[in-house]
Amino acid sequence: MQNYAYLIGDEKTGIAAVIDPAWDVDKIIEVAKKKGLRIIYAIHTHHHPDHVCGNDEFAEKTGAKIVAHELSSVEKQLAVKDGDALSVGSVGIRIIHTPGHSPDHICVLANGKLMTGDALFVGECGRVDLPGGSAQQLYDSLFNKLMKLPDDIEVYPGHNYGARPHSTIAYEKANNYVLKPRSLKEFVQFMGEP
Repeated sequence: MQNYAYLIGDEKTGIAAVIDPAWDVDKIIEVAKKKGLRIIYAIHTHHHPDHVCGNDEFAEKTGAKIVAHELSSVEKQLAVKDGDALSVGSVGIRIIHTPGHSPDHICVLANGKLMTGDALFVGECGRVDLPGGSAQQLYDSLFNKLMKLPDDIEVYPGHNYGARPHSTIAYEKANNYVLKPRSLKEFVQFMGEP
């Protein structure tokens, strides 16, 4: 599936969180241990199986709290909503609710880095033809939330689908064909085309 998982940690306090730890659970845990980090949160961008399939194993092996949007069907210990903040040691995390690919989709912003799950890829965006998908909601998430972030915010997608593994908001504005200026009606029509 070419999924990415992201480790966010505070080396001073030894506290960490992982974004979408669905695959290679042991490898993620090993990397955290090598860096002297204890994982307290497993944050999921959305409920799709390719992003949550390792939850039980991950929680059992780390004791981490499973974090997901309040609309998510994922079994979670901490429900979040748009604008919520979490702390991982001295690292602040902001939750941005970005429905469209799925109703429960969130992006995670930490220290100028935006983990976008399946809402935004390098040069592309997530599909809206799965249950709960909505082109109208994705339009709002992309144009009225993510593209209004500062240009220097780094973008880290949930999959390795682009020409490079990560980019910036400025790069996406300039190079992502999905983000060309369009009205909502034009975007919905665009997303419906094969």
